[in-house]
Amino acid sequence: MVAGNTTNRTTARCDVAVWDLPTRLFHWGLVLLVAVAIVSAKTDRMTIHMLAGEAILALLLFRLVWGLIGSQTARFADFVKGPRAVLAYAAGTLRGKRGGMAEKPVLGHNPMGGLMVLALLGALTLQAVAGLFTSDDILVDGPLVAQASGDVVAGFSTLHRVLADGILILIGVHVLAVLAYLVVKRDNLIRPMITGRKTIPADAPVEPPKRRPAALALAVMAAAAGLVAAVVQAG
Repeated sequence: MVAGNTTNRTTARCDVAVWDLPTRLFHWGLVLLVAVAIVSAKTDRMTIHMLAGEAILALLLFRLVWGLIGSQTARFADFVKGPRAVLAYAAGTLRGKRGGMAEKPVLGHNPMGGLMVLALLGALTLQAVAGLFTSDDILVDGPLVAQASGDVVAGFSTLHRVLADGILILIGVHVLAVLAYLVVKRDNLIRPMITGRKTIPADAPVEPPKRRPAALALAVMAAAAGLVAAVVQAG
């Protein structure tokens, strides 16, 4: 249900539930773990780095499954759009800014944001998988290095090093985009990812998104963590 209506002289606003708790915990957990992985790599704390990478992989596996069976705004089908929809959204954003036309509120990821989500999830998943097969040829080997050929290990090791810089660039673009929405469009994307609720015009033609049980998310997370643990132990 839409709740929390507030009225002033010009516009009535209301709060609507947008992000479920599992999606929010995933988001901030991933932020924390990626930060730990980056810092530990820079400071040669490789045991911590590898543990963070395995935890990141478990979170990403959870998110990929939750993107298929989870709550409405978490599903890929809700925000992954084709080029035409992305261009239409970009054009609508410009018209709304220049022509005074009100945009229809987007409760979850908008089509442009959806592209960034896919890029980040894809890059981080590839990086985490590559880490399983990465070796520095001195002291540190990923848990699956012994299961792969030398050429495979060399390829994944190079990919792991190069992709790290690409991920930092994607993170920078993501942060800048969120800040641009906050400063230019006055659209706070951070608050909903903390509280789970977004403020929209009270007369906006939107329905509160459907949610899946938290118990389902817990089961998916447990399965993802178990799968990563089994793969690591198999090495």
